[in-house]
Formats: sequence, C-alpha cells, structure tokens
Amino acid sequence: MFDRLSAYAPQALAVLRIITALLFLAHGTQKLLGFPAAEWAPEAFSMPWIAGVIEIITGVLIAIGFFTRPAAFVASGTMAVAYWMAHAPSNFFPVNNGGDAAVLFCFVFLYLVFAGPGAWSVNKQ
Repeated sequence: MFDRLSAYAPQALAVLRIITALLFLAHGTQKLLGFPAAEWAPEAFSMPWIAGVIEIITGVLIAIGFFTRPAAFVASGTMAVAYWMAHAPSNFFPVNNGGDAAVLFCFVFLYLVFAGPGAWSVNKQ
C-alpha cells in the first residue's frame, strides 16, 4: 500500500522545501523588516542582522528552487553557527535552550543539499 506513495516523493520533497524555506524566510523578514511584528531589531551589520540577510536570500532561493543546493548549504551552516553561538551556551539541550528550530532548520537544509529541490523548482533536475 505505501509503496504507491513513493511515486509522490519528488512532490513531497518540494512541499518540505517550500514550507521550510518560507518559515526560514519569515525569520529573516522579522529581523530586518519587522514583519511579522518583532520585539527587537538587530543593529546593522551585527551577527543577527547578517543572519537575517542570509535567511531572506537563501529562503527565497530555496523556496523557488533556484540554486537550492548551495543556498541550502549556506542556510544549514548559518543555523549550525546560530545554534552553537546563540543557543548552546545557555544549555546543551535544544529543548531547554530554545534552539530546536535552529537544529531542525540545519538538518532539513543539510538534507536538501543532498536531495536537491524535488519537483516544482526553477532549476528542474
């Protein structure tokens, strides 16, 4: 029964790519554009500001499936750095330090580096 679902793997990968990228993009727009509403705005050229720029650029590229692999590589690395610099110092466990989203983004983007964009991408495989 579940073997038939394998035929839809490229579309499922595309849904994972698009939804993850849009969520990632929202983190960048919140930092840099204040949307959705944010309680703080990072100082220009600070680490959080640079992360916001990366989140917007790679979020858009990954969402549309353009240069997905290199964009996902950069996004994955950004989230690894974010976890170890911003979250891990307060507590090792992601659930306790608020870094579970960073870990999840890191590994989903790392998966996209190897899997590619799936269906519905500008760079069709």
